[in-house]
Amino acid sequence: MLNCRQSFPISRNGGSFAAETTGRSAAALIRNLCLASFVVAILICTLIGAKYQPEDPWFQPPTVIGKLFRSNSSAGGGATFAALAVNISDSESDSDPTAADSGNCKTDDPIACDNFDVFLLLMRSAMAAFTDIHFHRFGKPVQGENPSSCHMAWQFRPKAEQNANGNATALDKDYRAFTVLRSENCSITVAAIGDYRSGGNARSRKKAVGDRHIENSMITSEALISEVESEESFSRGKYLIYSGGGDRCKDMSQYLWSFMCMLGEALYLNRTLVMDLRVCLSKAHSPSGEDEDGKDWRFYFDFERLMDSAQVMEESQFWREWRRNDGLSLRFVEDFAVAPSKLAEVEDALIMRKFGSDNYWYQVCEGDGGSVVARPWRKLWKSRQLLDISYAIIARMKWDYVSVNVERGMKARNKELWPNLDRDTSPDSLLSKLKDRVGEGANVYITTNEPNVSFFDPLKEKYSVHFVDEYNDLWNAESDWFDEMRKLNQGDAVEFDSYMKASVDMEVFLRSKMSIQTFNDLTGDCKDGVNTCTSPT
Repeated sequence: MLNCRQSFPISRNGGSFAAETTGRSAAALIRNLCLASFVVAILICTLIGAKYQPEDPWFQPPTVIGKLFRSNSSAGGGATFAALAVNISDSESDSDPTAADSGNCKTDDPIACDNFDVFLLLMRSAMAAFTDIHFHRFGKPVQGENPSSCHMAWQFRPKAEQNANGNATALDKDYRAFTVLRSENCSITVAAIGDYRSGGNARSRKKAVGDRHIENSMITSEALISEVESEESFSRGKYLIYSGGGDRCKDMSQYLWSFMCMLGEALYLNRTLVMDLRVCLSKAHSPSGEDEDGKDWRFYFDFERLMDSAQVMEESQFWREWRRNDGLSLRFVEDFAVAPSKLAEVEDALIMRKFGSDNYWYQVCEGDGGSVVARPWRKLWKSRQLLDISYAIIARMKWDYVSVNVERGMKARNKELWPNLDRDTSPDSLLSKLKDRVGEGANVYITTNEPNVSFFDPLKEKYSVHFVDEYNDLWNAESDWFDEMRKLNQGDAVEFDSYMKASVDMEVFLRSKMSIQTFNDLTGDCKDGVNTCTSPT
């Protein structure tokens, strides 16, 4: 009996062990079957993927492709660039820029500019007409001035994609008017393409809300809410303002040197810069020969672009908001020698730097300030209106020109400091130096301080010579620039002053495919006089 009792638990434990082993084997078998099924399924999907070739949507009819690009937004709000990058080689397969209009038609029916077939037609026509540029993106066509006119915008870059400094040329925008005709068989063709930026309806326009801009055709509820939120956030912001100083009515180069120091300090302190948009134009740039106060900063520089890249606020708007928010603290700083680093921990809402008439804004960035504040030059752009004039001049030369800077004036007359400049910038010397660098008949754009441009007439025998003043129709009383400036100046006309002209002149100079400088390229004299060269010439 004892042996039986002892053998019972042994037999019982052995049976339990066998059952456990069988269960593990079954689980392993199921797991292996699942893994095998998964591997087989992967193989089947791989084979199907290798054999299956879906229809390429790019080879579908244009009406099908159009569904990829059409949006529910109205075309009347300007050109919204479609996500369609285009290479100029795309036009080579479409030598006949025509398109068929769907359905029944009459030859005098208005052209449906928002139709995708029309978009393709305009795109191909533009690419066939302008072979000297790389197209980047095309905008949605919109209706022009009459039923047979469509306007379309695009971004582009000239084929010579690098300027004289080796940098990639920035993208530019153009918008043109297309005359589209419909034949009796309902096919449509482009009969004519207008001049540079002739398609004004395709240009993006902005509506103002107070002192801000919204790129819509109406004021939306979201915009109004944004205005309220902006007012509420004013009391939580921190601001910097410069007051007084001797920079006013100084040469624009000194003003910019000081202004960029002020903007740099605001960026360093992470504060919103409060800007006075009133500028005193120095007599060095004014047509009257006298200092002219009350000029608008936006005549010369792009305030909207600056607002997009930095925290800035117009001064009159700032003080309106300031009066609505009682209890905000103010810190006066009356010594320009107080370094920006000393103000980094200031908690007051507004820091106001006050300058005496014999002190200048740029002095903040000297000494200790210069070690922490960097002038953010990349944030400052010429005004859109001045750039428009520059690009119009460049377009008239078809983006194919060489620019030459010829500095003469007082320096050419001062033989002690610049002994060779007068001779080295003479017409004969210029022809000799350009002979091996510029092909005969090329467009040569000359920027110069020589008052009598007929001085360069001998160059016209070999080159097509251009100066900024020959394009004055771009800023005269009949020009778009004149109308826009008058609107910006509350209805009063704005004179195209010498600083505006110099800005346009320099922009055209820098955009050329090759630029030739006076010093180093044309003469061995030093720019600042004898023995001032900082590098071998």
